[in-house]
Amino acid sequence: MTFTRSIKIAPSILSADFANFGQEIQAIEQQGADWVHVDVMDGHFVPNLTFGPPAVKAFRPHVKTVMDVHLMISPVDAYIDAYADAGADILTAHLEAGPHIHRTLQAIRGAGMKAGLALNPGTPAEAVTHLLDLTDLICVMTVNPGFGGQKFIDMTAKIRALRSMIGDRPVHIEIDGGVTPDTAPLVAAAGADVLVAGSAVFKGGSVTDPAPYGANIRAIRDAASAAAP
Repeated sequence: MTFTRSIKIAPSILSADFANFGQEIQAIEQQGADWVHVDVMDGHFVPNLTFGPPAVKAFRPHVKTVMDVHLMISPVDAYIDAYADAGADILTAHLEAGPHIHRTLQAIRGAGMKAGLALNPGTPAEAVTHLLDLTDLICVMTVNPGFGGQKFIDMTAKIRALRSMIGDRPVHIEIDGGVTPDTAPLVAAAGADVLVAGSAVFKGGSVTDPAPYGANIRAIRDAASAAAP
């Protein structure tokens, strides 16, 4: 993974056809997805239950770009090796998921993955001050985590603060929640470079008619790129 600040679109396969994950992943990549975002939920840290390590491992052979695995689980540390074995390129843990996030980030990097740090809407940017040098990605939640299709929460002030704190460090700012062609320019202008989108990418298409995926990805990318600094 070569670091760049160009706009990257990371479709969330939580919005894909659950009976056709392999084909859906191939379809979104062929239609221009930069990364593939996998939302892992435990029914405890967030009010939903999704994929475990065996599912993520099954997705891996189909992902030719970057597999971006977002853990909305608590605790995290006991599962880091399992997601490394499953093939995650980036493993993101929530700052709110446990008392020893510094150790969690060290362990993720120690297992050979890029370390992501996610912040819920109520968590301030300043919470990452002493963690930036252990972090490859900061995921700013623009919805309360747990399920797709929620309304966008404006976190542009937090994004701008993070962008200033990051400076010239090679740390991505990822946005997760409510990303559409309307909201993408707001977060891109504030300094975000990775946009996670679920329903906004998958709406109107299917594995037998993937062209709408490409049109949706281009619409989000074009809107964000036009506003990016």
